Amino acid sequence: MAMFTVSLSFTTSIMFLLGLLVTILSIPGAQSVGVCYGMLGNNLPSHSEVISLMKSNNFDRTRLYEPNHAAFEALRGSNIELILGVPNWQLRDFAVNPSSAQNWVQTNVLNFYPSVRIKYIAVGNEVSPVNGDTSLAEFLLPAMQHVYQAVRAANLHDQIKVSTAIDTTLIGVSYPPSAGAFRDDVRGYLDPIIGYLVYAQAPLLANIYTYFSYAYNPTDISLPYALFTSPSVVVWDDGKGYQNLFDAMLDGLYSALERAWGGSLEVVVSESGWPSAGAFGTSPENAGTYYSKLIQHVKGGTPKRPGKAIETYLFAMFDENQKNPELEKHFGVFYPNKQPKYRLMNFEGGRLETQYNATSSLKSDM
Repeated sequence: MAMFTVSLSFTTSIMFLLGLLVTILSIPGAQSVGVCYGMLGNNLPSHSEVISLMKSNNFDRTRLYEPNHAAFEALRGSNIELILGVPNWQLRDFAVNPSSAQNWVQTNVLNFYPSVRIKYIAVGNEVSPVNGDTSLAEFLLPAMQHVYQAVRAANLHDQIKVSTAIDTTLIGVSYPPSAGAFRDDVRGYLDPIIGYLVYAQAPLLANIYTYFSYAYNPTDISLPYALFTSPSVVVWDDGKGYQNLFDAMLDGLYSALERAWGGSLEVVVSESGWPSAGAFGTSPENAGTYYSKLIQHVKGGTPKRPGKAIETYLFAMFDENQKNPELEKHFGVFYPNKQPKYRLMNFEGGRLETQYNATSSLKSDM
């Protein structure tokens, strides 16, 4: 049975949770937050149900990792902005055959825009010359350029920005944030991509997970620092105080971009989340705390770039039971039966210390 900690009496707590069940995600000021819509599950709701669920919970942005026309039809007229992905397996073809990129843009972008509000095209996800399938790295930039050229030919390059999503393992120096720098062995790969983004005036998309940094190094990184719950500044750097790891990681990326002549670029956090099960440091309480604090935090910027909301996408909409390893199955903020896994609200005064939705877990289809 799920556990949660409250300072109210047990009976009052249960009544309090039930009475607020209908207001799970309707948080004032959460306009900078979207949610990633992964589909690797055999028990997920229909696309129309998912889009309705997003709208009822005030998500006005989403990310699809590849085109899905049924999802596009559900998104028509919804006013939900979209990051649309070109999957990694198509990069080679797009790089070698510009006509393939043109056909893809016609089929999946021009045929649906503007009733589907495509905002970014993410060409590839976490492509790297040093991790995973390194053979794809040489194809990423030409694939991006050919997609951009197809979008520009339709005169939509000011409305739809073409970018790619990186992960933070490409940063070699991350501490302190002001010293952030990309690894020397990826500069030859990244610098031309950064140069293209500057030219195209497109943001860099970045997948930022404090969970993995904490799980790989819990000796030096405390759980409160990773979960936005540290009561005071943990790291001082050049007069800037860092009370959470998310800000430190994002500012480290900004510093790395500055060292690669990309200081003018905006960064969109295209994924961020915390798993509720499956490995060290996972629990419903930790995950609920992370998502809730993240939603509130990104409204205000970082110490390096204060006062500006950080466009951020929660990973992910649902637990996806066809993903591997086990950890990857537990990032959802909703169960597949559409019940919320957490109460992503921010209560003051310690009356509700965790936001795990125990009631919904008893109804889940997991």
